[in-house]
Amino acid sequence: MNITKTNIDALNAVVTVEVAKNDYADNVEKVLQNYRKSANIPGFRKGAVPMSLVKKQYGKAVLAEEVNKVLQESLNKFLVDEKLDILGNPLPKFTEDFNWEAEDFKFEFELGLAPQFDVKLEGKNNLTYFKIVADDKMLDEQVVRIQKQFGKMISKTEVAEGDDIRGTFVNEEKGINAPAQITLDIFKSKAAVKAFIGKKAGDVVTIGTKGLFDDDHKLMDYLQVGHDDVHGLDINVDFKIEEVTTSEPAELNQELFDKLFGAGVVSSVEEVKAKIKEDAEKQFAQQADQKFYNDATSFLIENNQVELPAAFLKRWIQTVGEKPLSAEEAEAEYNKSENGLRYQLIESKIITDNNLQINFEDLKAHTADVIKKQMAQFGQTNPSDADVDGIVARVMSNQEEVRRLSEQVMSEKMLNLFKEKLNAKTKEVSFDQFVKEMYGE
Repeated sequence: MNITKTNIDALNAVVTVEVAKNDYADNVEKVLQNYRKSANIPGFRKGAVPMSLVKKQYGKAVLAEEVNKVLQESLNKFLVDEKLDILGNPLPKFTEDFNWEAEDFKFEFELGLAPQFDVKLEGKNNLTYFKIVADDKMLDEQVVRIQKQFGKMISKTEVAEGDDIRGTFVNEEKGINAPAQITLDIFKSKAAVKAFIGKKAGDVVTIGTKGLFDDDHKLMDYLQVGHDDVHGLDINVDFKIEEVTTSEPAELNQELFDKLFGAGVVSSVEEVKAKIKEDAEKQFAQQADQKFYNDATSFLIENNQVELPAAFLKRWIQTVGEKPLSAEEAEAEYNKSENGLRYQLIESKIITDNNLQINFEDLKAHTADVIKKQMAQFGQTNPSDADVDGIVARVMSNQEEVRRLSEQVMSEKMLNLFKEKLNAKTKEVSFDQFVKEMYGE
C-alpha cells in the first residue's frame, strides 16, 4: 500500500492510493472460501462446488468489495495520521481505462482543504449593543392593559373607540355570515372606524372590504372566507351590532397588586411599574443579545477573508444527496450555504483560539436553568432541588437533547466572548426604537 498527497494549491489536493495484490488477496480468498462452503449450485453438493466456479460467479464482485474496504480504511487512516482538515468528503477521480483484471490498482481522490486564517476579535468596529429599556410610555400602557384585563365588563348603548363590539359580518351574495367580537382598532380604514362611532345595538353598519385591514389575510379570520378569495376582495359587508360593552378599569389597589404579584410583594403603583420594568427588561435583554449575536456573526463573515475551495465543494454537493444534482442545482445550493460554511470555520477557529469548552457542570447548570424557567411558566416558581435534579437527569439521558443544550451553552459562551472582545458601543433604546432597528420600520 502506497499513499501520496499532491497539493494543487492551498485549498485543493489529490491523494493517490496504490493498492497492490498482497493488500487484498488474502481477504478475497477467505471470502470466496466461505462462499464455497455455503453456495447452493445445481449439480453440486453443498460445500463441494469447485473453487473455479465460485470465482467465476462471485470473484469480480468480491474483489471489488474487498479492494474498496482496504481503500477506504487506508484513506481514512491517512487523513487522520496526516491531520488533514478537509471540507466535505474525498471525491474519487474516475478513469475510463480502469481495469479490474489487473492485480495492482491506483486510485485518485480530490480533497477540498480547509483554509488557514486568523480571526481578530479586538479592534475598531461599527457594532452596537442595544440596551432596551422599558420607558414611561410602555409602563403606563402596561398598567392600563392590566386595569382593562382585570376590569369589569359593562354594557353600553353607543359605540365609542376602545369598546368591545359583538355582532355578525354578512354578505348574502358571497355567503358570508361570520359572528365576530371586535374592537375598532382592528381596522386600518378610518372610514370604517367612523362608520361605527355612535351606533347602537341593533344597528347595521356597512363597510367596504378593500383596505379594511392592514393585511388582507385578516379577512379570512373575520369574514371566514377562503384564502383564494381575500386578495383584492372589494365588496361591501354589513355588520349587525348585537352588543356593545366596555371594560371598567380595575382599581389600582392592594387587592389587585396581590393578585398580580403575590401577597405583599408590591404596595403601590410605582412598585408595580418597577416590577413590570424589571420583568420586561429581562425579556428585552434576550432579544438584544440575539440581535447582537446575529450582527456579530455577519460582522465576522464580512471582515474575515475565508477562502473556500468553491469548485470542489460544488462538485461534492452534486454527489452528496440521495440523488445527484445538476451543476446548476449544485451552484444554487452552494450559494445558499456559502456564508454558513464560512461562519462554521470562523466559529471553530474562535473556539480553538479561545479554548472555549463545555464541561459537565456547565451543561448541568444550563439545563437546570432552562427547566426552572419552564416550570415558572406553569406557576411552579420555587421547585425543590431534588425535583429539578431529577428532571435534569432524565433530560441529559437523551443524547439529542444533550446535543441541543450543548449548542445553547456554546452559543452563550460565544456571545459572552463577543461582548468582551468586539468592543461594541452600547446604545440605550426603547422597545419601539429597537423594533425599528431590527426591521427598519
